[in-house]
Amino acid sequence: MKPLIKQPQSTALVTQTAQATRRKFLKQSGAVTFSGLAIAMLGGASHAHAAGTSDEAAQQDIRILNTAIAAEHEAVAAYQVGAESGLLSSEVLSVAVAFQGHHKEHVDALVKAVRSLGGTEVEPLAQYQFPVEKLKQQSDVLQFAAGLERGAVSAYAGAIPVFDNRDLAGAAASILADEAMHWAVLRHALGLDPVPGAFFS
Repeated sequence: MKPLIKQPQSTALVTQTAQATRRKFLKQSGAVTFSGLAIAMLGGASHAHAAGTSDEAAQQDIRILNTAIAAEHEAVAAYQVGAESGLLSSEVLSVAVAFQGHHKEHVDALVKAVRSLGGTEVEPLAQYQFPVEKLKQQSDVLQFAAGLERGAVSAYAGAIPVFDNRDLAGAAASILADEAMHWAVLRHALGLDPVPGAFFS
């Protein structure tokens, strides 16, 4: 995708959305672990696979998985808002729909993980509070999406170091990598450096 604008007037929407996404993820998930995630995502888990996991740990896993599912549902809904805004060119729209499809795949994988632990997955909200009043042109939609993706990268990056299970870290990193690629593509579309530094912060 070619850069669509040379210099965006403001990246405030990116920053605000990213910070809100990370705060929501961390607030909802707390200090729990993802021990069931790797089991479920790396080979199709069953209750037997999680035999060594305590009930308390399993409940923590279900909680954090549902937090991730909720965030992914939000991303799916956000891309729907962008797709239906009428502000996107056909080229950008096709990319947005593809990214939305990735988030739907994340939901499917995370739902399988919750069910493998005997839990029930959260459903998407009937309505999300998106800053639609600020979406006046294509660049606004791109900044909004970039903020969501950056927030997702930040949330997953903050969670991975607390994993005890290295397979778990790898599974979470796989989703993080996809979110990071989305963020880079959106930054490029905004005329920004897609990879602004050697380290993410």
